[in-house]
Amino acid sequence: MAAEAGEIGKETRAGPTRAFVIHPEIKSQPSAREPDLALAEAVALAHALPGLEIVDSAVVRLPKAQPGMLFGAGKVEELGLRIAEADVALVLIDGPVTPVQQRNLERAWKVKLLDRTGLILEIFADRARTREGVLQVELAALSYQRTRLVRAWTHLERQRGGLGFVGGPGETQIEADRRAIDTQMVRLRRQLEKVVKTRELHRAARRKVPFPVVALVGYTNAGKSTLFNRLTGAEVLAKDMLFATLDPTMRAVRLPTGKDVILSDTVGFISDLPTQLVAAFRATLEEVLEADLIVHVRDIAHPETEEQARNVRDILADLGVDAHTRQFELWNKADLLPPAQHAALLERARAEPTVFLGSSVTGEGLEALFDALTEQLDDTRHAAEVHLPFSAGRARAWLYAQGVVTAESEEEGGYTLQVQWTDRQKRLFRAL
Repeated sequence: MAAEAGEIGKETRAGPTRAFVIHPEIKSQPSAREPDLALAEAVALAHALPGLEIVDSAVVRLPKAQPGMLFGAGKVEELGLRIAEADVALVLIDGPVTPVQQRNLERAWKVKLLDRTGLILEIFADRARTREGVLQVELAALSYQRTRLVRAWTHLERQRGGLGFVGGPGETQIEADRRAIDTQMVRLRRQLEKVVKTRELHRAARRKVPFPVVALVGYTNAGKSTLFNRLTGAEVLAKDMLFATLDPTMRAVRLPTGKDVILSDTVGFISDLPTQLVAAFRATLEEVLEADLIVHVRDIAHPETEEQARNVRDILADLGVDAHTRQFELWNKADLLPPAQHAALLERARAEPTVFLGSSVTGEGLEALFDALTEQLDDTRHAAEVHLPFSAGRARAWLYAQGVVTAESEEEGGYTLQVQWTDRQKRLFRAL
């Protein structure tokens, strides 16, 4: 085993790992996505992982998935010849692959194989920087590995326990491995709970700051981080690469109009995100739930921009984002559009008060977006009357700390306060 690890180390040092990306188009499992565009996204995902050299890619059409090897015997042989000719060491399957299929294909092709979930986990593990991000990736990876425990190697057939005369032969190695993973997952969840509590304290502190929160959301590689950098001057990693930003970044920023806001850059969404990661990264995306306003950044030049936008909306709905939360759309990367399409989309955007066509690279259209943000987040104050029982000392203290109380009187059963507050302060008060 040590010798094998040494050989792998030599290959790694010698150069990048040669990879082959395959997108299976299964007729019995129709998809709304174009196969060629799905393959292009899979290749972009592969490019996002350091140390890989993509030497070949292909859409493989098949009537149905074969339980043993995913592909039929003839296709496995055909692909095996192509893999051998290209001297490929890693095959990436853009879709789910069962543990049995993975084992059989690895044996047939004599390569390492990763499915879409495994690839995204590798990228997330490489990119996570904050303590919470690292813990979430570890938890998701263990959840994934737990499903991969199959009787693929001889050590999984070993028996542990007594001699087998009393109480059965004891537990198999596969059961011991699963139990060890479960123990590790419990430990990680406890650590993650502590980190999440700390983040909640930070959020509670931010609620006391009279600045609204604006969250940037969108499909991965839509240009959120470039827009974030343009607004804040922060050096968030912004590359033409899927999942360039993983951990949420927040900055206090003054818009050109003079309005102070807290801006949040979140992880990019992607279609068919592995279920383990949806659950693990829910806490990361909770920043969106705290937002007063959401800016949905879309890559309007992408051929599947409508499908990507629908995917983002679905994930926001799954997260529990209120449908009434104010949302703007920035149709980004307008600088990449042909003139005729640019003119047509500009006319469409002008007809929608919450849609803006622009570019976070050239700055086109951003001034109008900033003006709309300021107008939506304007601190217009409204008069109201609030009744509180004598026991609601915390709520009364909060109103005074916000500086919104203009008059107060005591009546039987409690206080009556006259307040002048913003819509944001009203929402925060009701959430107390």
